[in-house]
Amino acid sequence: MRKIGLTLFVVLQIGFAFAQNKTGISGTVLDAKTQQPLAYVVVSIQNTNAMQLTETNGKFSFDDLILGDQLVLFHSQGYKDALFPVTIHAGEVLDLGTIMLEEDEISDQQRSLIRLFENDLTDDNSGSESTSGLLQSSKDAFQQAAAFNWGQARFRIRGLDSENATTMINGVSMNKSYDGRPQWSNWGGLNDATRNQEFTVGTAPSDYTFGGILGTQEINTRASIYRPGTRITVSGTNTNYNWRMMGTFASGMSDSGWALVVSAGKRYAEEGYFEGTTYDANSLFLSVEKKLSDSHSLNFTGFYTPNSRGKNSPNTAEVTELTSGTYNSYWGYQDGKKRNARVKTIEEPILMLNHYFKINDHSNLNSSVMVQFGKIGNSNLDYQNANSPDPTYFRKLPSYYSSLYGKDEGEYSGDFTPDYENAEKSRVQFLANPQIDWDALYQANQKAIINSNGNTTGYEAAKSHYVLYEDRTDDQTIVASSNFNTQLNENLIFNAGGSFRKLESHNYQLLLDLLGGSYFEDIDGFYSGNQAQSDLNNPNRQVVVGDAYGYNYKYAATVFDAFTQFKFSYDKVDFYLAQSFSATNYQREGLYKNGIYETISFGKSEKVLFENFGFKGGVLFKVSGKQSLSFNGAHLSKAPTIRNTFPNSRLNNSIVDGLQSETINSLDATYVLRSPKLKARLTAYYSTIKNATKTSFFYAEGIFDNGAGYTNTNAFVSQTLTQLDRKNIGGEFSFEYQLNSTIKGNFSAGYGQFTYDSNPNVSINNDAVASVENTKPSFDFGKANLKNYKQAGMPQQAYGLGIEYRDPKYWWIGININYLADNYIDVSPISRTDHFYTNPASGFSFPEATEERARELLKQEKFDPVMLLNLIGGKSWRIKGKYLGLFVSVNNVLDNNYKTGGYEQARNANFRQLNQDVSGGTPSFGNKYFYGYGRTYFVNLNFNF
Repeated sequence: MRKIGLTLFVVLQIGFAFAQNKTGISGTVLDAKTQQPLAYVVVSIQNTNAMQLTETNGKFSFDDLILGDQLVLFHSQGYKDALFPVTIHAGEVLDLGTIMLEEDEISDQQRSLIRLFENDLTDDNSGSESTSGLLQSSKDAFQQAAAFNWGQARFRIRGLDSENATTMINGVSMNKSYDGRPQWSNWGGLNDATRNQEFTVGTAPSDYTFGGILGTQEINTRASIYRPGTRITVSGTNTNYNWRMMGTFASGMSDSGWALVVSAGKRYAEEGYFEGTTYDANSLFLSVEKKLSDSHSLNFTGFYTPNSRGKNSPNTAEVTELTSGTYNSYWGYQDGKKRNARVKTIEEPILMLNHYFKINDHSNLNSSVMVQFGKIGNSNLDYQNANSPDPTYFRKLPSYYSSLYGKDEGEYSGDFTPDYENAEKSRVQFLANPQIDWDALYQANQKAIINSNGNTTGYEAAKSHYVLYEDRTDDQTIVASSNFNTQLNENLIFNAGGSFRKLESHNYQLLLDLLGGSYFEDIDGFYSGNQAQSDLNNPNRQVVVGDAYGYNYKYAATVFDAFTQFKFSYDKVDFYLAQSFSATNYQREGLYKNGIYETISFGKSEKVLFENFGFKGGVLFKVSGKQSLSFNGAHLSKAPTIRNTFPNSRLNNSIVDGLQSETINSLDATYVLRSPKLKARLTAYYSTIKNATKTSFFYAEGIFDNGAGYTNTNAFVSQTLTQLDRKNIGGEFSFEYQLNSTIKGNFSAGYGQFTYDSNPNVSINNDAVASVENTKPSFDFGKANLKNYKQAGMPQQAYGLGIEYRDPKYWWIGININYLADNYIDVSPISRTDHFYTNPASGFSFPEATEERARELLKQEKFDPVMLLNLIGGKSWRIKGKYLGLFVSVNNVLDNNYKTGGYEQARNANFRQLNQDVSGGTPSFGNKYFYGYGRTYFVNLNFNF
């Protein structure tokens, strides 16, 4: 009779072989389903130095082990860890017989889920995503909860963004120079191809890189390490896409020394969860390895994942109350079909060649060359001499009329003069036309054809007032890297690595659609004369589809980095020391001579150079075979990203004044208890990021004086924060208990205090007052009182309780309930400066600006906590030696509506403007929010043969 255990099935044919002068264990590891030997399984004796990989026939054997009770751990990617106790006797080799490892189907299927939460939380045009799949495959209950159960609410481990982690493919860092984040969609839809991963958490040592303070992720696509076979997957969901198909084939290493892996996939949605959000993604992966000898192998890897998705808008509470939580202002009907004006398109192939050199049994040298090229585009509507096409433009909403005030009376505020009649008319009109009116845009770009009788006989294309354009980035990146590791003796492993990266980035505005018109003027309609010209070298251009216009410039960046690491391992203690160095060089080259900045926009900027160092170390105390205690610490500096180096990069070559590298410190302590039935971890952490720089753009009202008496000047400005410090402190707790052979319970908790730890300097750049004499129209607003404000966009408390049942007949079901709290709005720094209280027209303080009222206006909004109930389940079948697997999940079963993030609009930049807007009851420029998914499902069917 066949006996199956879904967490571990071990056939213990325990025999005692008395061999002279040998004390140890031996055995063979097999796949529980296929009964085939498993090679390269990591077999280790917990909290000792004893570790080895199984051979190609699945066998392992240890000699000279420590006597007494020990725990043997079996670990292999894609399988459930196996941990069980043994007793080592002197002069005996304990034969464990056959060890059966079960495929970790739940974690394998959950890997598909993390990508469902990739949508950007910001409305910028960054090429990369802010959410992180860093720890999606880890076995720890806390890390699984963070990725799969809390990820939908935008939870971030330790409150850190993905720029504080290093994501690598075959030893090459994939973090972008522009903003420091990886572009996950460059390998999206290729779950099977990217399943071979290694992780480190926090500043723990990695064999591949120095890493960041969040951790490292190494994706290995070497063709020979994939399990041979074919896998076909079909999925359906109602999140950002509706269906997915994926197929993967792995040949294994042939007798002639060749290994091949091919994977392809498709994800698609006419409309995702939010209205008007299209999704179309294709994925292709190829890995080919040639074993040249026992010491040398070459591996080619290629990724090609073109994808596009329609964005969804953040909305004010007013708009959401008038519509729904799934409302999206970015789309409208055209010829009966929904058309989204804001589509993100990514097409960046990756080509990589790796050389694996096994110098000897103790030393390896792996070298890589990567080339990445392609485009990222973010489309939007542009318009001249016409009304805003945005259906939620503030003048089109009821709040514009219900919050009206009369003109100021000297130093004092005008009277409250709401127009409720027009507010109601506006409400009715908005509800009748809540989307972009594409037909009206086309009509505005055409002129009537009048016959001799004065009658309209038709329409013809004219100068476009509205066009569809794309903020376009064409990048080309070349990376060369090498990684060396050697075991110098039984107690010391040495790692060293270095890489060189060169980026050439072309950024420009690309005209996509004239929307029925014949041409578009390449001018800025907010200015006149020379200042209106995008390029004085080619003034008064009439652009058509395919032309660059507006702005046009290049970035050049080179980065060299290197690290060394020493790892010491002894019976009762392990410790490591690592150090890093990097040299970063940026330069901007303007291709247009902008009319506003005619002396500093065309040609090359000064070069910006940063040299940075990092040091980290840690110690692990092996309390017993089941318990360990570890401490890690790091101190490093980090160059600012390109985004935060050039504050007005679209228009000129200016560089942030006083720009500095960030200084980062991190400490953590972890206690781990691991036994066959109980797994627990308790971690405390503390990190600081100092001297950060942050650049943003917005439209502000009432911050400049134009010399026209008591009239406030409005302006589109760029805001730069310098000397911005952050502090993250908190704890993590993970607990798993195997109640019996089929039932397991788990509890996870994360508690943090993520705050701003300084009052940064705020400078505002106003293009409207730039001139030949004044090339840096920057206004110093002094300090923003941000210290102790909460960092935004993530829950700072998260708790999860779950239970799962795994039946011996290969079906399972699980339920978890999660509570997430302490999520805050992103505050406007300019509203926290002393200028907030000053009337820009007179220079005096607003007489009505009391401290009590200011505290009310500037209190950071805290979102309501959310409770999420999730269900998962599945079953697998064996059919004539092939395997069919079904996985089903339902997230947010109770269909709760909740906010995942948001930001204060900065348009009301002084006390009076904000106070008047808020006092009306429904502000015109209220906070804008992003919302989470309601009840969603994910169904996955896979066939393995």
